[in-house]
Amino acid sequence: MAVDFKYIVVGRGLMGAAAARHLARRVDGVAVIGPDEPDDRKAHQGVFASHYDEGRITRTIDPDRNWALLANRSIGRYGEIARDSGIDFYREVGCVVVAPTESDYLERTRQAAISLGVETRLLDGAGLKAVFPFFAFPDGGAGVFEARGAGHISPRSLVKAQSLLAEKAGATVIRDYVVSIRSEGGVAVVETAGGRTCRGEKVLLAAGGFSIAENLLPRPVAMTVYARTVTLFEVGEADAARLAAMPSLILRAPGIDIYLLPPIRYPDGKFYLKIGGDPDDLALSGDADMRAWFKTEGRDMVRAHLKRIVEGLVPDIVPLSISTAACVVSHTESGYPMIGYTSSPEIAVLTGCAGTSAKSSDEIGRLGAELLLSGRIDEQGYSTDFTPQFR
Repeated sequence: MAVDFKYIVVGRGLMGAAAARHLARRVDGVAVIGPDEPDDRKAHQGVFASHYDEGRITRTIDPDRNWALLANRSIGRYGEIARDSGIDFYREVGCVVVAPTESDYLERTRQAAISLGVETRLLDGAGLKAVFPFFAFPDGGAGVFEARGAGHISPRSLVKAQSLLAEKAGATVIRDYVVSIRSEGGVAVVETAGGRTCRGEKVLLAAGGFSIAENLLPRPVAMTVYARTVTLFEVGEADAARLAAMPSLILRAPGIDIYLLPPIRYPDGKFYLKIGGDPDDLALSGDADMRAWFKTEGRDMVRAHLKRIVEGLVPDIVPLSISTAACVVSHTESGYPMIGYTSSPEIAVLTGCAGTSAKSSDEIGRLGAELLLSGRIDEQGYSTDFTPQFR
């Protein structure tokens, strides 16, 4: 059966757009399928993505060395991506991870950084107060601070940059979403919502949470998608200037497990301090659940929980407004992304963000490209092979 493309990447989010760029740089005949961001979220009838935002933490420091390595390799290519695309998406403001002094979380984080040659500072409670006077941390904590090669990215701009570079390298960008994938006569057949049929030698499904939708895989991936509510605190120009030295923050303390980004200018021209960290999990069961969730503003109880935390953590800010937004995270059984083939030799998956993959998406996308090009992932320096699990 004749094919339209050699490789088709289904999903044009952070990982899919990265995979398309890496593939198109090495071979001809690459297509990537995924819609643009909808103009009206509540009226939108298609699929959604969690990268419709301006703030994600980026850092190497992580208690898990595999995640640290995924991030470190991605961060090392930020400059190249920004230069070649002309799109600025990264701010190096540093990142600090704070946790109880007696936990092993900080030591594992520090050791992972050391193993990768990343410079960090270990700060006790007094050190945290001295270096970051705008934070009021809970007592009994310490922190690991990564000043260079860390901060925050605009996931929206990163996807734009990756898509542009994939297209410049020769990839075909199809602005639609996929409703079915199947193997037929040794070829992968992809059908879009707009009625287009594309045939490829191989297909890589990188649809984020929507990878659990029906009719996309021979068997569903063993992945749980959770609803998440982020809260945005609008701050004025004076507060934004006063907090200009604020790093990105990950805080673990009794009753608190959050991330916080410093004031970031959003497309409406306003500055927002962003916090995330739902106190519980709300699982979404499928495509319809996810579409309905993305049209909401999230959960009020999460907003109240995060508001209390910000009031205690950054007591000097007076927000001009407080708003919320809905997104999702996808958790796998291994805790790592799934990068591998299904029971069909024509269909592979690249999914499972664990809520932490935006910063690491270029390296995860590269691994997905390597899977299609070489047929496997090996000798990459990771202690996992990213084998996918299916239900």
